[in-house]
Amino acid sequence: MSFHYESTVAGYARAAVDLRTRMIEYTRTPLARTFVESFLDDRDSGGPELSAAVTNVFTRVVHQPWQDGESYVLAPAMTAIIAAAAQALDLSGDIIGNDVAPSDAGVLFLPEPIYERRTDGRVTSLGAIAWAKFHNTESGRTGWWITGWADLNDPLDPSAVQRRRLLAQRPDLAAEIGPYMLHTFSEIPIGIPVSEIHEMPQVEDRDWETAPDGRYCLDQPSMRMKAATAVLYAFWRIQEQPLAIVARPPLDRPARRRAQRSGLRHDTRVVMLRRTKPVSEPISEAKWRYRVRFVVRGHWRRLTNANGQPYRIWIHAHIKGPDGAPMLLGETVSVLAR
Repeated sequence: MSFHYESTVAGYARAAVDLRTRMIEYTRTPLARTFVESFLDDRDSGGPELSAAVTNVFTRVVHQPWQDGESYVLAPAMTAIIAAAAQALDLSGDIIGNDVAPSDAGVLFLPEPIYERRTDGRVTSLGAIAWAKFHNTESGRTGWWITGWADLNDPLDPSAVQRRRLLAQRPDLAAEIGPYMLHTFSEIPIGIPVSEIHEMPQVEDRDWETAPDGRYCLDQPSMRMKAATAVLYAFWRIQEQPLAIVARPPLDRPARRRAQRSGLRHDTRVVMLRRTKPVSEPISEAKWRYRVRFVVRGHWRRLTNANGQPYRIWIHAHIKGPDGAPMLLGETVSVLAR
């Protein structure tokens, strides 16, 4: 199950439970720790070898939101708003409070992914963003640890296509890996100014991959912070605004049982765009009027009484249209068809 086949609020909640359940199963495998170690080695290439204690802490904090965090689903109608706000966001020098996030840990699902173009020209999807509040006992520093996850089943993501091609050659890994893959990490400190992101050198002589048509793509080289961080912070702030509404759809019985077996919280919140007009608008004057008069033939009108029983009444032939308007007359044409 995935968001690619859901279009209702209840379906989003059901898919979120299924995806988190599969991610929890993945985080408990040796493959998950091996991937985290490889991810850290790539980030600290050329530096001293990371200790097992650092790897353990990072692994726990990265995987914690999938088990203990709260689920949020961004409705597709809100994707463009969040992406536009993220593209223009710059937190350099700002001091972020302790309560800026709606919860201490959580996962934001994006049924319509936001794409990120990195400095090397490659395009990958942000299908989910996880966060957790972390306190460093050695330095006394507290902050939000943010991880961006790519949707492995995204049919439009060029990086996901390559990953699926590689996994097809390793069925043993494909059976253990989860629906999302970690591809970025960042931190927002709490209580101290946010430092400006250091500009990363762009890879020369490389063609930039084309983003999927009709989807929003953030260009990392032109941003002042990591794309996943900008998207998540924009979501934190906008979901509190009047233009957004948060729905708590109920889960069906099978989904609740899956959540209980996995021991995860299943009170998914779907963040949608608030209606600018009420569902039932007051009756007003018609926006169009007849300019001619014409003859309406006699016909039956079907109605329902107060007890819900259908009945019908006969409407006599009459002339419809404004008084004084020209009369529309014409021959009656009968069409016989087999």
